Amino acid sequence: MRRRLVTSLVAALCVVTVPVVTMTIAPTVAHAEVSDERIAELSAQLDPKQSEKQRVAAVTALGRLNDKKALKPLVQALSDKSATVRAVAAVALGKLGHRAALPALRNAHTDDEDVLVRKRAKEAVAAINKANGLTDEPAAEAPAVKVSKGGKKAGFGDQPRALEARPEVFAAVKSATDDSPTKYGKDDKKTRQGHADIVKATMRNELGASPVVTITQKDAKKYGLDLRNIDLIITKLETAQSGSYIEIIAELRLAISDDRGKMLSFLTGGAKVQVKKATYNASYLPQLRKEALENAVRGLFDKLVTHLKRGAGA
Repeated sequence: MRRRLVTSLVAALCVVTVPVVTMTIAPTVAHAEVSDERIAELSAQLDPKQSEKQRVAAVTALGRLNDKKALKPLVQALSDKSATVRAVAAVALGKLGHRAALPALRNAHTDDEDVLVRKRAKEAVAAINKANGLTDEPAAEAPAVKVSKGGKKAGFGDQPRALEARPEVFAAVKSATDDSPTKYGKDDKKTRQGHADIVKATMRNELGASPVVTITQKDAKKYGLDLRNIDLIITKLETAQSGSYIEIIAELRLAISDDRGKMLSFLTGGAKVQVKKATYNASYLPQLRKEALENAVRGLFDKLVTHLKRGAGA
């Protein structure tokens, strides 16, 4: 589904993905109007003819509207050809908490070909059940294992066993820095450290939640995995005006190295958060920067894991 990334010990690899996340901040009385307008606009952007970047941005923005009218396009997005779009849609449906999404999410949990989508769908089902006071359905039983006439399966003893899930990547966040040219005034150093902490924590959370990644030395040793260190650098975090919107733009560079510190490759990407100029307030800026940074990390994460699974300079 994704184009193969060619890695090299000498040349750095650069993959750019810039999902655009739209956030509308408006007074409560105007929320329904804005929400209807945005849902119609964002639903149209989920058309398969649109780029993956546009569809990821649209499904992310739909989830952030937190409006039940977004239920239908989010459920439809569970059938998107992009695993990233499907995973984001599952997360958004879980946060929305509407029980009508349960059948589609359960299907995604059991039938989707992508392991991360299945995981996110399972988490969404659990979240919706909790929000609605429902009892979780029992987990589906493993397929029956054929046994010989003697009652044994050759080579596996008397009892069939489920295959053990195993990680494919051993990764650790080594450092994070805000090297953007933006000036933050008298609290510049403190603010930059706060931004670095945000991207570091978000990446660690994503690594820890991924079923194909381990962050423990014990698992790495067990499965023979080589360490890949990740340094996160914020290269841009600026505020700009675009038409009737205020944009907060975050761009990151991920530097990947081995356990000896040898640089292997780079990935770059970013995200935007947009707010209607008419409703923008400067007091929102720290939270909007946080949203942009978190989404920049998440927008890069799937490509990072795919890259690492394919060798990342090995």
